Amino acid sequence: MKVGIIGASGYTGGELLRLLGNHTKCEITCATSRKEKGKKISEIHPHLRGINQLRFVDLESLDISSDTDFVFTATPHSTAMEIVPELLDQGIKIIDLSGDFRFEDVNAYEQYYGVKHKHPEIKAVFGLPELYRKEISNAKFVANPGCYPTTVIIGLAPLLKEGIIEHNRIVADSKSGISGAGKGLSYDTQFCMAEESITPYKLVGHRHLPEIEQELKKFNRNVKISFVPHLVPVIRGLSTTLHCFLKRSLDETRIHNIFTKFFKGEPFVRILDVGEIPRMSAVRGTNYIHLGGFQIDSERERIVIVSTIDNLVKGASGQAIQNMNLMQGYKETCGLEQIGIHP
Repeated sequence: MKVGIIGASGYTGGELLRLLGNHTKCEITCATSRKEKGKKISEIHPHLRGINQLRFVDLESLDISSDTDFVFTATPHSTAMEIVPELLDQGIKIIDLSGDFRFEDVNAYEQYYGVKHKHPEIKAVFGLPELYRKEISNAKFVANPGCYPTTVIIGLAPLLKEGIIEHNRIVADSKSGISGAGKGLSYDTQFCMAEESITPYKLVGHRHLPEIEQELKKFNRNVKISFVPHLVPVIRGLSTTLHCFLKRSLDETRIHNIFTKFFKGEPFVRILDVGEIPRMSAVRGTNYIHLGGFQIDSERERIVIVSTIDNLVKGASGQAIQNMNLMQGYKETCGLEQIGIHP
């Protein structure tokens, strides 16, 4: 299958190039970048030297329908909505890694992203395989979830489905590596500001909050999440600590069994032992999500769950390829069988 990546010079584009380079069913035929057009891919992504010989091209000069069967759009928010309609008209299957098509309610997108949506009539399947495998398998257009929402939704879904936690007293404390901010330069992501520091940001109203609540409301329509993200001085990795309050007394083994049953057979979900804490380093470079903790503070009737991924893989490009595999009928793990790098 011929694959194109639109917006391939960024971090998620680079991960798509890296992972698809090992995919036995795919041939990368084009990688676009307006800014880097004409340059070898290895000039921008030096880890791909000797692996990918392509040069970046400008999308406007490309007849993409003649070169590709499947397209990933790894573009900034509000850019994909300009590109997707024409690709769909050409019969090309698409996975969008931006936030442009994640929302069922376009008003939520416009409120949190501050942009008027130009194509609210186009709907995508929300690309979280652990919840929507059947829908993804039948889809022509999938919206890849955000990295923070992936950890929060997967970490809370079993508890909300069982109805054992208070739906309006949930705290999600998330910490992401600097690569989650993208390649764009900013004051907060400069080395001198980010190193040896943890920086909370968007304390209220982060754009991933409505995405999280949209999906969790399918388990309980009155769900409310208090979500605060932080930047931490690591390159890649994302860890979310979830604080939930139990409706009734349960022991830790029961909680662990609920998660084990919910995610039985999931190829990329790893349920750790009770009390074992997931580490960012253990999922680095992989498409796995580690769920752990499962500890109960009985005095306060509180349970703590920890959910950890690589923000560039399961949080972006790896999950996108997992979705592509489902859409194309390939083995779901194809191209994604990496083992973690530690230490």
